[in-house]
This record gives sequence, C-alpha cells and structure tokens, in this order.
Amino acid sequence: MTTMDTKSFLNGQKPLVKKPLARAVGLGLAGGFILILQAWILARIATAVIIDDKGLSAVFTELMVFPLLLLVRAGLAYLSERASFEAAAIVKQHLRLELMSHLARLGPVRLAGDSAGDLVNMLTDGIEALENYYSRFLPAMSLTALLPLAILVVTLANDWLSALVMLFTAPLIPVFMIIIGKGTEKLNQRQWRKLARLSKHFLDTIQGLTTLKLFNAARREAAIIEHVSEDYRKSTMQVLRVAFLSSLVLEFFAAFSIALIAIIIGFRLLSGDMTFFHGFFVLLLAPDFYLPLRQMGTHYHARMEAVGAAERMVEVLEMEAPDAPRTQREFAAKTYDICFRDVRYSYDGERQALAGVSLHIASGKRVALVGPSGSGKSTIFNMLLGFIEPDEGHVSIGGEMLGPENLASWREKLSYAPQNPTLFKGTILDNIRLGRPDASRQDAVQAARQAEAHRFIIDLPQGYDSEIGEKGAGLSGGQIQRLAIARAILRDAPVVLLDEPTASLDLESERLVQQAIERLAEGRTSLMIAHRLSTARTADLILVADRGRIVEHGDHDQLMAKGGLYASLAGHYANGANGDNGGGGADTDANASVDAGDDVGEKQMENAQ
Repeated sequence: MTTMDTKSFLNGQKPLVKKPLARAVGLGLAGGFILILQAWILARIATAVIIDDKGLSAVFTELMVFPLLLLVRAGLAYLSERASFEAAAIVKQHLRLELMSHLARLGPVRLAGDSAGDLVNMLTDGIEALENYYSRFLPAMSLTALLPLAILVVTLANDWLSALVMLFTAPLIPVFMIIIGKGTEKLNQRQWRKLARLSKHFLDTIQGLTTLKLFNAARREAAIIEHVSEDYRKSTMQVLRVAFLSSLVLEFFAAFSIALIAIIIGFRLLSGDMTFFHGFFVLLLAPDFYLPLRQMGTHYHARMEAVGAAERMVEVLEMEAPDAPRTQREFAAKTYDICFRDVRYSYDGERQALAGVSLHIASGKRVALVGPSGSGKSTIFNMLLGFIEPDEGHVSIGGEMLGPENLASWREKLSYAPQNPTLFKGTILDNIRLGRPDASRQDAVQAARQAEAHRFIIDLPQGYDSEIGEKGAGLSGGQIQRLAIARAILRDAPVVLLDEPTASLDLESERLVQQAIERLAEGRTSLMIAHRLSTARTADLILVADRGRIVEHGDHDQLMAKGGLYASLAGHYANGANGDNGGGGADTDANASVDAGDDVGEKQMENAQ
C-alpha cells in the first residue's frame, strides 16, 4: 500500500468532522486574538509603571481586565479541546463501524488467512493512534496558517524590521520539519508493521500455551518472544531518536529567531529608534508567533503515527468483499428443498474446491454429506451459510435463488452447530440464547434438556447464570458441544446445518443427543457433515463428495451394495479400527470415520471459528 493511498484515506475522514474541527480552530484563533490583546495590555502596564513612572492607579482598568482575559482564554482553550476531542471520537467511532462492517461482509472464509491478533490490533491500538491526528495535528495545521499571520500583521504595524525577521525565519521551521518528517514516516510505518507481527505472535503463543507446555517448548518460545520484543524496543528507540532530533531542531530555530528579534529591539531601544512600548509589545508577541509553528512540529509526529496505523486499515478496506445490497428482501420460499446446479468455486482463484456440484435435497429430509479430505464438504456448507458465492452455477432454496439481497432473511431460517463451536464470555443462558435473545428462560432450559446439557449446567455453582470464559473456558469439549446443540435447538429454524455435532461426546451422551437431533430434524430440512458411520447410516439420504463433485448418493445399504467410494471409506476405516481393537465388531464399525481430515474449506471454517 502506498503512502499516498493512506494519506487519501486519512483526508477522506475530514468531511465527517468538518464542524467540530472548524469550531476548534475558531476557538483557538479567538484565544490567539485575546493573547495579542493581553500582550498589548501588559506592554501598556509596564510602560506606564516603569517608563512613565505612574502609579498602579493609572492602569487600574488594565489590571482588572488582564485576569478576566486569562479566564476567557482558558475557557476558549477548554472548549477548543472539547471540540477537538469530539472530532477524534466521531472519526474513531465511524472507522470502527466501517471496518467491522467490512470484516463482516468479508466473512470468516476470506479472513481465514489473516491473523486475529493483527485485526484486533488494528481495531484497537491502530484506531486509537488516529486520535492525535484529528484532535491535535489538523487543528494545529489550520492555526499555524492563521495565528502567525495575525501576529505578523500586528508586528508589522509596530516594527517593520522585526516583522521582516519573522517573515524570513518562520519558513525554516516547517522546511526542516518536513525534511526530518520524511524519515520519521518510513520509521513509523515499519514500526506499525512490527507491532502487528508482535500481536500475531503473542496471540498464537497464548492460544497454543497448552501445546507449548506439553511439548516442553515454552522456554524456547519465551526466548523467541524476548528476541522479538527486543527488536521492537530498538525500532521504538529509533523512532524516538528521530522525534527528539526533530524537536531539538525546531526549538533551536525558534529560540534563535526570538533571540535575534530581541537583539534587534535592544539595539534600536538604545539608539532611540523605537519606543519601549512598541519594543516590549513586539518582544512579547515573538514567542507566540513561533509557538504554533513549534506545536505543528510536535504534532507532525501524530500525523506520522496515523499514516503508519492507517496503512493496515487501507489494506483491509481494499480487500474485495461482496457489495452490500441496496435493498434487502424477505426470503419468500415456502418450502426448503436445497438445490445446487453445476456450482463451481475456487479459493483465491487457484485452489478448486467445487468442480461442478449438482445436488438436490428434498424439503424435510435428513441428509448426510461424507467424503475424503479435500472433497469440498465444508465449501458446500460455507455456500449455504452465505460466506462465499459460486464462481459459476447457482444455489436455490425452495426455487428461490440465494443471493446477497435475501441472505440476511435466509440466515433467519437456519440453525447451525459446527464441529468446533465458539462460546462467548458471559452466562450459560446468554450463550444458549445467542440465536434467539428474546427466548424465555423456560425455552432455553428445555433446549438444554434436549441437548443433554441440563444436567451439567445445574451442577454449576450458579446454574444457567454461571459465567464462562472466552471460547467456553472452564467447560469440557463435550459440554461446549452440547451447549452449541442446545443453541441450535432453541433457534427452531426450518433448515438445520450440522457439522458432526456428536464428535466430542461420550457414547451415552452421543446416543441421547442423537435422539435430540432426530427430534430437531423431524419435519425440517437438515444437512450434516458426517465423519462417523453411526451418523451417516441413519440419514434419509447420503451424499458422497469427491474432488469437488457429488459422486454417489443413496442410503447406507444402497451405497454399501454399490461397492463404490462410500463402501471403500467405510471398509477401510472399519478394518483399521478392527485391527487396532482386535476385531471390535459392530460398535467399532458404527463409529468408524469416513473422513481422513479437513479440506481447504474445512480448515478455513475451523480457523474462522
């Protein structure tokens, strides 16, 4: 991503905060005019008391007005800060909403290759890094163009020579600021990329801490983190070194210019070419003439930091996502038979997952989808869930084409239980009611009973009100799976998609949950990715996928009689299981796996979960 694109992105947010920024600049400019008035009053007081040898009574009015102006100026500064903060808050809120909406449109499949740590860092620290750009840099840039000009005009009316010095020395500050800033910009962009990699590494380490401990690799990983952190520290110090150098140069030129003006005024006062009032007045204005320029230099680093942080945001927003439909329409199909017509799909335009899938699932039927690794089972699921769209062909439900304009309504007709479900931090009850937040407690308890989750829930200290950690921390894999099934049961949707929901259960729980699933699937269209023959053999219809196509279909007995791929998979795993278990018989055969692993789409679904 080029820097110009990033700058355009930052400038594109300005219209959102045009009013609060204009208010902040206006208030800051008003404070600057009051500052000029304060300098004029102070010069009058000093001239009257020191030069004209008058008493304080002669400047009583000025002495009364001066502290009032201090209070007014402080109030304007406060209101200006409030307006600047409001502008930054509006931008941050807008960008978080825009980025989250874009990530939602991209979906879990398109984001499977992106690190969650990187995305979280972008949505948190990255957006926070933009605050000073909108609340400090932009107002300072406007004030730098206006306030010094006003002071220059006033100085010119009092001392043309000092105004000439200001006119020639002022450009030196922004020129050197830009020269040094070019190097700072590259350092900041590199710094943000390192921070993103560090976030990825930390998240991966924390998520895999159990595995690292078991393989005695924790110390080695700690050494790697120490090395990465040290590298990040060094790069941070490089950025700070340049920042301090920039501040030193800006302060030097400002101090040199003020000193030059002071020397000129001093010699002119000694020669009698200038009155004390005008000389003192101009000398008071000189630091405030260079102050906005110095502040601009300080806040210029906020701009560099914002450019570095925005680089990743631009990359995410430029990821191609399905366009949000202008209008949404209700999914109007009365029946829920599922039809794929010559559907083709490739991941990244290269890895073909579906090579002309055609299938038909009658409404109200229970269907199992089986096949070897890479056969496209999860890609079919992703397409039904609306995460991806066909490259060719089409998908229809009850005769109605499935597309972006009716996707939201279609998802209301779905219940879904993945193989690796995600539970969120909160209560057990809230997690069960995820798909139906308005469901009563009684309905949620009934769903848990059907999923065989009620017994372990009531054994928890606070039952259904017990808090669980992220991803179900504190629960076993089987308990998490049963809560996911309860969630799907409570959803009570006409179409049910299940990815081997009994995989993590013991035999007794599996039998009971299987009965619950059969009750759930009764009268509904259900499609289940089956990894066990015990699941597949009870289906009304079994679809066998291989290399992106449906190569066989029928019930268990029919497919076994054909002696095709299904029979080969069943026989292979049954024989392997029998060999391992000394001829374990029917139970072993019933639980033999019909899938050797996950295909590309399944891996992406797992990462998305």
